[in-house]
Amino acid sequence: MKSSIRRSRRVALAVALGSVLALTATACGDDGSGGAGDKGGEGSGKGEITFWDNNGGVRTDVWKEIIADFEKANPGIKVNYVGVPADSVQSKYDTAIQGGGLPDVGGVGTAMLAEVAAQGALEPLEDRISKSTLNGKLNQKFLDVVKAAGIGGKTYSVPTSANNGTLWYRTDLFQQAGLDAPTTWTKFYTAADKLTDKKKNAFGYTIRGGAGSIAQALDATYGQSGITEFWNGDKTTVNDPKNVAALTKYVGLFKKNTPSADVNNDFTKMVAQWDSGTIGMLSHNLGSYGDHEKALAGKFKGIPAPTQDDGTRVQVSNPVDGLGLFKASKNKTAAWKFIEFAASHESNSKWNRTAGQVPANSEAAQDGWVQESEPTKLAAEALAGAGTKIVQLPYYLPDWNTISKADNEPNFQKVLLGKLSPKDFLDMLAEQLNAAQADWKKNHA
Repeated sequence: MKSSIRRSRRVALAVALGSVLALTATACGDDGSGGAGDKGGEGSGKGEITFWDNNGGVRTDVWKEIIADFEKANPGIKVNYVGVPADSVQSKYDTAIQGGGLPDVGGVGTAMLAEVAAQGALEPLEDRISKSTLNGKLNQKFLDVVKAAGIGGKTYSVPTSANNGTLWYRTDLFQQAGLDAPTTWTKFYTAADKLTDKKKNAFGYTIRGGAGSIAQALDATYGQSGITEFWNGDKTTVNDPKNVAALTKYVGLFKKNTPSADVNNDFTKMVAQWDSGTIGMLSHNLGSYGDHEKALAGKFKGIPAPTQDDGTRVQVSNPVDGLGLFKASKNKTAAWKFIEFAASHESNSKWNRTAGQVPANSEAAQDGWVQESEPTKLAAEALAGAGTKIVQLPYYLPDWNTISKADNEPNFQKVLLGKLSPKDFLDMLAEQLNAAQADWKKNHA
């Protein structure tokens, strides 16, 4: 599975989606004609810029607050906000890179960073950061992840937040059933069984079978197997026998301890189902805290992913979200001012408090709300804890997002439905990853 084939497919996708993008994309600085080959310009530092939110709808309100604050502090600059749904943002970027219409600034998480950067669309930001008020104020671990996920070890985005996998559980249902908190995988499976009563439409767990399913499945797989490295030499460990056994046990929950509708669940459906029903547990990241608080205040808690029985926690790395400056921008001076403002102490704290995530700005990370928000505090501790082993997913592979989404989400649904075995699924995934790794090494020797 060569990268040239994938690039050809991306070009085809760009053509197919061009008419859709034309309805939604707005100007890049001035005329919206910028593609990846356009070097843009620094501009006057005044006028209009366009910002694409890579999780539009979910964080729209807080971004509009930050934009209003920015425009008040910078009266000569107007920011045009475009909210792009998370499940289509990479397609939007790919299409705009091929056909024009890139924004000045865009949300670019590390899961897609390599592919966007490899197409020459992003501006390296080391020099701008070093000369800005952000110098020395960004979490170094987050910066390291951004560099590792990019091309050539360059910093192609300013980190804004880190997420972490969270197991949300209904404290009221656990108490009624006399169950301990699901802090270990053993307790997790015990609770999934005990809280299931199909006659009452009650289930112990809701599994993610739709968009975004692969990362969650890998988190559960490595978390149970205890394997701490994604690569063994040049070969991936995803299809190690221990991982096959772990995934087999995990997908065995489907329809036994989960609703059958879970096969099509993306995160919005899964979260809505959990918030409104009688389901005991939900695996999702910190970002859904606000939804749970509105629906289930006082009836739930969020903890990091379960540990093994000896207390060892193994989890896959979560993407670091960030803001990228696009080369095609005709007004990079104004665009950088916005990035610098959005990643500043006050704005970064405001955004992450709303999202319930871990701030990238080191001053924001010290704010009181981080300690007061138990799920965020526990996530921060888990990320830094000595007992936590993090399996670094290969975000640096330009094909990672395609492999982990378009290529294999349909296959994971086949696994849930019993049409594909967990072993065959992981073997196919391993074959694709090994080919992508070999191709990457060939071009980065």
